Parts: sequence; structure tokens; C-alpha cells
Amino acid sequence: MKKAAAGLSRRTIGNRGGPGAGKVSARVPKAVQVAAALVFHGGRLLVTQRPAGSHLAGYWEFPGGKREAGETFKDCLIREIREELGIEIKPGQCLAQVTHSYPEKRVHIRFFLAEWEGGQPQAIGCAAWLWVSREELASLVFPAADQKLLDRLKDRASLWARKS
Repeated sequence: MKKAAAGLSRRTIGNRGGPGAGKVSARVPKAVQVAAALVFHGGRLLVTQRPAGSHLAGYWEFPGGKREAGETFKDCLIREIREELGIEIKPGQCLAQVTHSYPEKRVHIRFFLAEWEGGQPQAIGCAAWLWVSREELASLVFPAADQKLLDRLKDRASLWARKS
């Protein structure tokens, strides 16, 4: 049998009869593993805008990126924030996990609370960045995968009061 194409896994669909009975082989895309940070400072949350030419270009998101092989989600987050914004963070607790399927890909995102430890944000690997209030957050357009977390953030005043 041929090996599944990169980024795809085989899933068997059908009844559980004898070998090969009623089975259809389908290719299901593996979820892209992503770490994202919720960095609060002075009652505001750090968000970034996806660059032109990228998947969902122009949408706002929580900073972060794809996890590399052998990398923990927290190590990924430290690396991605440094590459994207040029700042240092300390990841804390995982606040939420979301798996979402877009027509062209599937993503699994872990959202971590993170402390801003140093540096001034710069748009290095993103189109723009903003510190937004809870009210301003509602006016920005985010990818569908972030919607559940956005709904939770509206109701969690304690997060917005964080000192970091």
C-alpha cells in the first residue's frame, strides 16, 4: 500500500466485516498544531494581524504559530512570539484548546495565558499589532477558529484586570 501523502492520514470508513469488507479509504488532513498567546497588559490584550499572502490574510488573531516537530507548545510559543513581534514572554496555563476545520486545512490551537517579560512589540512576522480593550476586541475580525475563545473573553473580566 502506498504511504499517505505528507500531512494526511488514512482513515477507514465502513462496516467491520471481514478484511476489506465494505471499507472505503479516505484521506483526512492532519491538524496543524498551533500555539497562541493571550498577553494582557494594563487592561489590554495583544493581538496581531495576519500578513498579506498568508492563510486568512488581514484577519486579527492572538499571536503565535505552528509547532515544529519535537517542540513543546510552550517552547513553540516563546519562539513564535520572538519571531513575530520581537518580545519575550513567559507562557502560563493553557486557557483553551480548539480544533477547527477550514475548507483548506484543519487546525488545533492551544491558547495560553502569557506574561509579557520584555521588549517592545514590532510587526516583524505580522502585518500589524495592537493592544486592545475588551470593547475594542469586538470590532476586529478574527478567524472562525478563535470564536469560542472570543466569546469566553467577553465574560472573563478577571483576565482583563491582570497586571502583566
